[in-house]
Amino acid sequence: MAGIRDIEVVVFDVLGTLVDEPGGLRAEIRAAMPAAGDALVEESFSLWQRHREREQGRIGQGRRAYASTDVIDAEAAQLVADHAGLTEPAAIARLATASRRLPPWDDSAAGLDRIALRFPVIGLSNAGRTALLRLAAHAGLRWHQGLSAESVQAYKPAPEVYRLAVDTAGCPPERVLMVAAHAWDLRAAQSNGMRTAYVDRPGGDPPTDTDEFDGRFDELDLLVGELTAT
Repeated sequence: MAGIRDIEVVVFDVLGTLVDEPGGLRAEIRAAMPAAGDALVEESFSLWQRHREREQGRIGQGRRAYASTDVIDAEAAQLVADHAGLTEPAAIARLATASRRLPPWDDSAAGLDRIALRFPVIGLSNAGRTALLRLAAHAGLRWHQGLSAESVQAYKPAPEVYRLAVDTAGCPPERVLMVAAHAWDLRAAQSNGMRTAYVDRPGGDPPTDTDEFDGRFDELDLLVGELTAT
């Protein structure tokens, strides 16, 4: 684990790692449909997630031209509205921007602040440029630079997204640490030469026994302590 200190820049995944994406989406769906029961909220959340994963996958496979998360989320919101019988245009329009209002995990803002005192910090997200800007402001997330995958017209785990972070960092990839709550994200970063640290979050994608990341942490504060120890 001591080798994790040998880095120059820290890159954070955002959705799920710094903000509670599943909890936030469920809350926004419930706010759009106050009379909905738990079962309908869960069905709607699953519908949203399946649509996003399917469409981002189609883009990655070259079966659809690139569309930002603003476009895909608007499609998902309409699917949810159709499924639930929601017809109020204002409610549907607000639901389409749900990903801009996801709540941060309790330790995210303070953890970023502490790491940023020692390292340049980059937020790297599949969220579109506008969504990422609004989300960072809403959640109180502060980094030295926020990078959207929209800049390279791709979605993680496409290699060009990680190359964007490394190019911005301006140092060799082995000196750039990727932090995420998703093992699939870290595997892709690792395949592009980056160092990797897994942070456990509810609803994340935990590592398997065969994953060899530079660090695995049960909470963000433990990673912060590792990076800022002198």
